[in-house]
Amino acid sequence: MSRPRIADPTALTATTAAEAIRDGVLSSEELVRACLARIGAREDEVQAWEHLDPDLALAQAREADAALRARPAAGALHGVPIGIKDIIDTCDLPTENGSPVFAGRRPERDATCVAALRSAGAVIMGKTVTTELALLTPARTHNPHNLAHTPGGSSAGSAAAVADGMVPAALGSQTAGSIIRPASFCGVYGFKPTLGLVPRGGVLMQSHTLDTVGVYGRSVEDLALLTDCMTAFDPDDATSIRRGRPGLLGTARARPPIPPRLAFVKPPPWVDTDPEMQTAFAALAARLGERVVEFDIPLLADVIEWQRIVQLAENAHYYGPLMDEAPQLISPGLTQRLEAGRDIDAQLYLRAITGREPAYRAITATLKTFSAILTPAALGPAPEGLGTTGSPIMNGLWTYLGMPAVSLPLLQAKGLPVGVQLVGPRHDDARLLRTARWLVTEVAD
Repeated sequence: MSRPRIADPTALTATTAAEAIRDGVLSSEELVRACLARIGAREDEVQAWEHLDPDLALAQAREADAALRARPAAGALHGVPIGIKDIIDTCDLPTENGSPVFAGRRPERDATCVAALRSAGAVIMGKTVTTELALLTPARTHNPHNLAHTPGGSSAGSAAAVADGMVPAALGSQTAGSIIRPASFCGVYGFKPTLGLVPRGGVLMQSHTLDTVGVYGRSVEDLALLTDCMTAFDPDDATSIRRGRPGLLGTARARPPIPPRLAFVKPPPWVDTDPEMQTAFAALAARLGERVVEFDIPLLADVIEWQRIVQLAENAHYYGPLMDEAPQLISPGLTQRLEAGRDIDAQLYLRAITGREPAYRAITATLKTFSAILTPAALGPAPEGLGTTGSPIMNGLWTYLGMPAVSLPLLQAKGLPVGVQLVGPRHDDARLLRTARWLVTEVAD
């Protein structure tokens, strides 16, 4: 008896692809070939990939299929192709950090998060484009929704690849807004977990205080599934959390015991947001009715500034020496940024660092009656041109506070996607994703 045929495997979510492979409805090789065909058709325009070895990807897929035939028990991501941002080490592909300074760099082992994905059965599809040193200098990647617009950054390739159907899910990282903003611009689901939930061992660092590994997918379930697979304690990461796996997928799929209540927060940069996006958010709030309450958090202006100071100073710490060793390989814009970081006064940096915990406690104390914060994922839709990746100012404050955040592709402005950002307390990632799935369902209905 022939198995049912999936018309377009590239339209599957990571979660449904994993189920189809486990059920024998689809093979990993079929899925990887479909993704490679999509890449072949679109990569010249989108330019999402830095390193892609089709033979290597197909070899992994065939190995996954053979393993499933020999032993039906499969990992949660068995045979599913995943894109990896090119700042995250892979033992079989280069990791070059979007910079000629790192050209030819070949790690000997996988990053902890990549090793975890492989253990779950994932196929490492390739390395996705990042901006220079994962900072603000734009990359060559285009937005699949409109090639004349930026996909955001720094996780430009990961967001664009998922948005274009080249891969069902991908890894990114965030120091200010490098997961949530591209997710918003590219119209995909993006998740920045609680700082320390996903280990950073083997990830090229630009800020030990802020850097967070996260994921892109095509559903809230995708975000939960990938994060579940990567959650573990990592002795190589000082922020890593010693706790059991959070069970994100099971919780995300569950119905909230009571309808969530959302705090609609308009941070100081709200005054600079796109008017059409403001109208879309007002309509969303009106639709949700009493489930949404507009809420003011006075500390946010300070938090935004503290995040800026910490990132600048720590960027200079990690990458400032490159200006001395190979100045010709650093772009002028990045050189200017690193010089600004070197000029940060030590006392100013210490004030910014020590302000985080009191600010977090004060902010979360005022939000105890809410399930999550509701706020824009960016200032507006993706800016036109590739001269900028857009501003991360709507995201950096939550990154600084170590809080989990998710972007949901629920709105539009100017004919382009606009993400709805939900933010929750630290270590409450499961409830945040459950609330996110509830919101997606409410809007769909």
